[in-house]
Amino acid sequence: MALSYEFLIERAEQSASEAAGALLDNVRDRALRAEKAWRTMATDLREVAEGRERARLERLAAAVATT
Repeated sequence: MALSYEFLIERAEQSASEAAGALLDNVRDRALRAEKAWRTMATDLREVAEGRERARLERLAAAVATT
């Protein structure tokens, strides 16, 4: 299954909501760690996608320049 940015952000928001409603410190801490992990994955995914798009545009520009 390919992960999407939207899915990862939804999971982060869900974890943040769980943390906000947690009564126990360890549950809150776990949810906050999960939120951080989901947001990190979302950021990494976005950066990879942006890098791929930049590379694609550079290849396209190089192809146009050689013709």
